[in-house]
Amino acid sequence: MARSDAVLDRLTRLHPKLIDLSLGRIERLLARLGHPEEKLAPVVHIAGTNGKGSTLAFLRAMLEAAGKRVQVYTSPHLVRFHERVRLTGGPIAESDLAALLETCETANGGAPITYFEITTAAAFLGFAREAADILLLETGLGGRLDATNVIAQPRVTAISPVSVDHVQFLGDTIEEIAFEKAGILKPGVPAVIGPQAPEALAVIARRAAETGAPLYRYGEEWTVRGENGGFVFEAGGARRRYPAPALPGAHQIENAGLALACAAVLEGFGLDGFGLDATARDTGLARAQWPGRLQRLTRGPLAELLSEHWELWLDGGHNAAAGEALARDLGTWEPRPLHLVYGMLDTKGAQGFLRPLAPLAETLHAVAIPGEAASLSAEDAAREATEAGFEAQASASVANALRALTKDRAPGRVLICGSLYLAGQVLAENG
Repeated sequence: MARSDAVLDRLTRLHPKLIDLSLGRIERLLARLGHPEEKLAPVVHIAGTNGKGSTLAFLRAMLEAAGKRVQVYTSPHLVRFHERVRLTGGPIAESDLAALLETCETANGGAPITYFEITTAAAFLGFAREAADILLLETGLGGRLDATNVIAQPRVTAISPVSVDHVQFLGDTIEEIAFEKAGILKPGVPAVIGPQAPEALAVIARRAAETGAPLYRYGEEWTVRGENGGFVFEAGGARRRYPAPALPGAHQIENAGLALACAAVLEGFGLDGFGLDATARDTGLARAQWPGRLQRLTRGPLAELLSEHWELWLDGGHNAAAGEALARDLGTWEPRPLHLVYGMLDTKGAQGFLRPLAPLAETLHAVAIPGEAASLSAEDAAREATEAGFEAQASASVANALRALTKDRAPGRVLICGSLYLAGQVLAENG
């Protein structure tokens, strides 16, 4: 076990709940650490239900193509915790992570604090110790009471599309959830708003008016649309055409547009914000990587279980909006027999995610997510899928499901989906 893994294991036992939304505990710890959150590079703070990570991936790639020193904080990780804390040279080193976690553990003194809160404090401490041009900061859950929401004056805030998810923490309606997401808006700080349902946008606009946050909204101050295999972005009276972004899926055009709008707002609303010339934007959009989001697996132990001419894809989407986006994308692909392998946490709405996909798939194999106590069992996951309209069966593992698919069946396309945690397990197993 790595030194950081041992510390992370101890940190899970500091609070009886995995999630307990509050700012008091992390504010107390940050004060003991000398307020590293006040010593960070300029921050782009992003909330939303879907597309946060992809938006940050596009923005990071563009900024790095322009020679900027970029730090990134995201969650959850797929394979190793180190993925969450990206310094200017890449994911944080094991020795640095372990030392930061131990410093926070000592400063906390055994007081109750959640795993996400204390690890966020450790990330801020690491970011504060390194010179950087910008920090891209993703909320963990919600926004208003999320541990990342201790940044008093970010350079830009952004809200990606809001949909229903995490209802046990954020509320049962899109209006309630949008209120939590809009909690990251700050007085005088421009807020870039991605495509929203009207009821979500109304809540965000009301909160912006209350806080005095200037709004840069999709469909108003900026727009993006697919066109001739690429897309067109318009803002500030300027219009520019881009090739298709590196990340597959029609929804990624909206995420790329949100990233471009954030870049433009960084130094006033023009198309060359924060030193991003046309070459940097083009290069970044073409290079962006975000594992586990419609990612094709072409080699590795799991991919090799499928015979020649099969395709294996992986996606971590896990809510109704993600299911709808997947269905839209798959509906535009070259027709091939589609088979799903899925697993989900019991806190998610499995049928809402699966129903849009049911008309497209011939079969579904349901699996439990290894090592996740909140996972649906394979049998319960299969039952949810059957009720959503699938021909479904339970499988002992992803590998078993893939082996079963190759028997007496013409080559087709397999999509493993339903959870970022499952995506992480698949990436780890596939090497």
